[in-house]
Amino acid sequence: MSINELETKLKAANQVQILSAYNRADDETKKELMNQIERINFSQVADLYETTKHEVNFNNDVIEAIPYVEKDKLSEEEYNKYLKLGEDEIKAGRYSVVTMAGGQGTRLGHKGPKGTFDIGLDSHKSIFEILIDSLKEESQKYNVTIPWYIMTSKENNEDTVKFFEKNNYFGYDKDSIKFFQQGKLPMVDESGKILINEKGLIKEASDGHGGIFQSMKRNGITDDMNKKGIKWAFVGPVDNVLVKMVDPILLGLMIEQNASGGGKSTVKANPSEKVGVFCKRNGKPGVVEYTEISKEMAERVDENGQLVFGESHINCNMFSVKAIEEVANKNLPYHIAHKKASYIDENGNLIVPEKPNAYKFESFIFDAFDMLDDMAILRVKREEEFAPVKNAEGTDSPETARKLYENYKNNK
Repeated sequence: MSINELETKLKAANQVQILSAYNRADDETKKELMNQIERINFSQVADLYETTKHEVNFNNDVIEAIPYVEKDKLSEEEYNKYLKLGEDEIKAGRYSVVTMAGGQGTRLGHKGPKGTFDIGLDSHKSIFEILIDSLKEESQKYNVTIPWYIMTSKENNEDTVKFFEKNNYFGYDKDSIKFFQQGKLPMVDESGKILINEKGLIKEASDGHGGIFQSMKRNGITDDMNKKGIKWAFVGPVDNVLVKMVDPILLGLMIEQNASGGGKSTVKANPSEKVGVFCKRNGKPGVVEYTEISKEMAERVDENGQLVFGESHINCNMFSVKAIEEVANKNLPYHIAHKKASYIDENGNLIVPEKPNAYKFESFIFDAFDMLDDMAILRVKREEEFAPVKNAEGTDSPETARKLYENYKNNK
């Protein structure tokens, strides 16, 4: 792209402030900035900015409880039926695992990818090693090497790959582990202008875990799955040290129900717990966020005294590869976050705001649920499958996750 073409493109997009950054940049930064400009869909950015002017209204949505199956209450016959259906697929090499690991451990006081964090076990195993231990165990159990796809980010991809290389992939087949990067979107100020970061490049933020579908397509992951004959993929975050990534029961339930998606739930700790819950929204599977649900809905109980909207979405998801490809060809809705973001102004000055001044846009994985034909929901025990590591202390901290992990291992 010539400088005249660059100027024309940025003027048409009403983003000429980027030109000032380009003119100030050294040759290497100009090259990287040009790559960003060529990649960015400016009309999409303009459309996203327009959404910041309108409040999302769910008042007309019909939100109902979603049917679920409680793992602990399955009869022996049901359990064995689902087990066989799922295990047959795993043994045949038609199963894979996808882990969303694009985050840094900043909130934990850790410098580096969150997956490299040591939660304080006596073994000093990182989260990645905890996960790979369970993958090795399941691979040996089914006499098959389960492919593992790890979604990183631009910020942590190099460090993540080096971590695996340094540790010889923790004894797992390195050819069965593939890394790919999640997508990004520009951040804009309150007038819709794209921000420039301290390096003189366009300031971007991850497009949320809902971007995983398009990232898998863009990086050839679904193509790789199809070449290997993989039909199913478990998709979950890196920060749950009790995650059961290989679950024949959930897979068998999906097959039995002819559902292209599946998810695990745990019972809400209490009606006011700040978690999204599974629901049927306008007849389609979905998740209603705690910010969307009224107090009356949150406290509503059925004839057995159980919460009607009590199935917490713990981000343990399973999809057919076909469903992933179909979702990847569509655009999920984006959620808006109003953030404080430092930036370089048109005169080259660093501006550090004292209050929110910018918008970032992200999609969530559950935004894809209503694009599926149906979902199978499996209720599991929190103490057996959900030990997130999100905060430095208190709830969902390394301390709470470590205790849950050690209790589960000791009682297994």
